Amino acid sequence: MQTDLAYDAFCSELEKLSGICLGAGKQYLVSSRLRNIMKSHDLASLSDVVKKLKSEPRGKFATSVVDAMTTNETLWFRDSHPYEILKSKILPELLKTPGRSLRIWSAACSSGQEPYSISMILEEYFQSSLVNKGNVKIVATDLSESILEEARNGVYASLAVGRGLDPQRLKRWFDATTDGQYKVKPQVAQRVEFRKLNLLESYALVGKFEVVFCRNVLIYFTPEVKKQILLKIHGVLAPGGYLLLGGSEAISGLSDKFEMVHCRPGIIYKKI
Repeated sequence: MQTDLAYDAFCSELEKLSGICLGAGKQYLVSSRLRNIMKSHDLASLSDVVKKLKSEPRGKFATSVVDAMTTNETLWFRDSHPYEILKSKILPELLKTPGRSLRIWSAACSSGQEPYSISMILEEYFQSSLVNKGNVKIVATDLSESILEEARNGVYASLAVGRGLDPQRLKRWFDATTDGQYKVKPQVAQRVEFRKLNLLESYALVGKFEVVFCRNVLIYFTPEVKKQILLKIHGVLAPGGYLLLGGSEAISGLSDKFEMVHCRPGIIYKKI
């Protein structure tokens, strides 16, 4: 059983590395997720983990710890209404000029379900509206290199594709593999670029975006860190661009930066 002092010290180091705020009572979660890492590095206690993190804050060990503690749980078309808003409101508004370029950011994309879902919506929109596809790019980022590699492969087990993906879309946008898995079709995958990015660090290299999906990740940060992230997102949003958050997330104290837009169902935020 890890001591409270060691647990508090680990939570502090994890927050410095990733911004994730675990809070109290998660000792069992930490122990279970770090068990294999501790064994492979011959570390006897959480205190030993903390010492190694402090001595190697930028090394592979720290990366493996963050990977283990990151919740890489996601669904296809999670909550559904953000994708309907994208298809029925945002795309018609932003793509009304023929051939216009558009960049969409999927922040904290995990194993790729969100950016691939966005790309499927784009394909469906273009086919249903018969408009010129223009130059639309999706940049998907996460702080875990291992989960990004999974996302780049675009191959999912039958259990994974069953979580939020209806049979029609599965048939339309995936190819079955010889080992019983499913691979995202090229026309969906080619639009998505995966990059490693820690939301605590600079966004200068990701460029500007007309749409940002930053869903179900802000809940893991303290209010101060959350505000810093939202301000940086505001900085990379193009004028009049849109931010979509998770169902349990909201913006407060930034009314001079974002305008709340009610879509019924759902709320999105427009850059002021």
